[in-house]
Amino acid sequence: MKRVLKFLLSILLTVVLGWWAFRDTNWHEQWQSLRSANYWWLVPYFAVLLTIHVCRTLRWGYLLSGLERVRFRQLNEASGIGFMMLLLLPFRLGEFARPFLIGQRSSIRRSAAMTSVVLERIADGISIAVLLRLLLFFIPEDGESVRFARWGANVMFCVFAGGLAFLLFALWHQQRAVQLVRITFGRVSPKLAAQVAHVVETFVGALRHIPRGRQMVGFLSFTAAYWGLNGVGMYILAHAFDCSGVVGACVPMRLTLFQCFVVLCVLVVSLMIPGAPGFIGTFQAGVKLGLSLFLPAAVLNGTGVAYANVMWFCQTAQQVGLGIVLMTIGNVSFKDVAGKLSREGEPPATSAAA
Repeated sequence: MKRVLKFLLSILLTVVLGWWAFRDTNWHEQWQSLRSANYWWLVPYFAVLLTIHVCRTLRWGYLLSGLERVRFRQLNEASGIGFMMLLLLPFRLGEFARPFLIGQRSSIRRSAAMTSVVLERIADGISIAVLLRLLLFFIPEDGESVRFARWGANVMFCVFAGGLAFLLFALWHQQRAVQLVRITFGRVSPKLAAQVAHVVETFVGALRHIPRGRQMVGFLSFTAAYWGLNGVGMYILAHAFDCSGVVGACVPMRLTLFQCFVVLCVLVVSLMIPGAPGFIGTFQAGVKLGLSLFLPAAVLNGTGVAYANVMWFCQTAQQVGLGIVLMTIGNVSFKDVAGKLSREGEPPATSAAA
């Protein structure tokens, strides 16, 4: 019953955000933009998306290296299939997929692998929140969209920085952290307090194996490369909608690299909102909100929406397509993995998109 209510709430949020994203859409202009777009730009964009996948896979390998050096093939299978399941499964159950899959391909305990996933989310959340706040300093306007973006960045930073601070506190003072959890959650339910305390103890044990030195430098370097390539990819895709060589067929949209990074950050903040599988609606709303900081309504509600839809389609096709290929090669059953994840419980409380 609880999961049904969560699912209905996620659908409701998706409907609301989808309505906001498309409410002012000029459908004729969007269709003209889609017809006039130069889809040859999708070739380098898909190349960037595949490179992004490699960066995500390698940086996860650096985090896991303190536990075991997993070969790229096993890492790639777990990552590609895991990211696909994160996109397709409800309730963020896909967050469990990578730890589950890497546990089958190595001697790494799934609880330890789950810790690495949470640390990835914390690193991404803090990085994007700080980057967005820095970029917004260079936007002179102070409209409603800018204020909302600042608010979102502040909330995102507080959530993930708070999570990191608690994990560091638990790492240095494990017994005090566990006792604090028992007291706090014990006011609600002793059973819940015991479960959360067990999770904290498990996380702290895994944190002690997080790599340092060169491995941590590698993780941070690939994190920077991952987000840098995301912004560059959005900049490349925007060229498909500049209407170059087409006269009067569509309203041109031109974005700078700086603007693309702002849109990227706003999109990531928006994807923190729990929505339906595939992030449909939520994704388009995030892109449109970011674009609204720079584009007039005539461009935003036609070409801008077309750009958001093509970006969503490309990213979804890349993740699902790669996941299917890797499942076929690895002889993995989607139904089998999804069923096991569904029986294991609720997804982690700390998660973000990308």
